Amino acid sequence: MNYKIIAKYIKTLNFDIYKPDNFFSLIKDISLYKFKIDIKSNRYKDNIIEIQTTLLLEPKDKSLDRIDAKVTYSTLVELDKNLTDKKRLEEIILVDIPSEVYPELRKAFIFIFENSGFREIKVDQNIDFRKLYLSKKN
Repeated sequence: MNYKIIAKYIKTLNFDIYKPDNFFSLIKDISLYKFKIDIKSNRYKDNIIEIQTTLLLEPKDKSLDRIDAKVTYSTLVELDKNLTDKKRLEEIILVDIPSEVYPELRKAFIFIFENSGFREIKVDQNIDFRKLYLSKKN
C-alpha cells in the first residue's frame, strides 16, 4: 500500500432549513433535489495530504429555495515517501480514500436528516468511486 490513514473526522456539518416552506417542500417532493459528492485535496505537510469528501443535497432547479445540507469528512493521509506515480496518487485521492470513508460520511448525513424529521431519506448505500473516476478520465 502507498498510504496510511492517520486521522479522519467530520470537518463540517451544515443543516440549515431557512424557512418552513423549504421543510415542507423537501418532505413533499425530495425528487426535486439531488445528492452530490465532491472531493478535494490539499497538501498538509511534506508527505501528508488532507482529502475532503463532501456529501451534499442541492436543488435540481436553481430557482428552488435552498436547503443547506452538507457533511464534509476530512481524512489525513500519510503517503509513502517513494510514491512518485501521479496516476496512483490521483487514484488514492479520488478512489481509495472516498471508498473507505463513504460509509461513515453517509451515516452522518442520514443521521442529521432522520433527526430532523425526514424518515424516508434514501442515499445510495454504495458508490463506485472507481467507475466515477474512470468516467471523468474519458
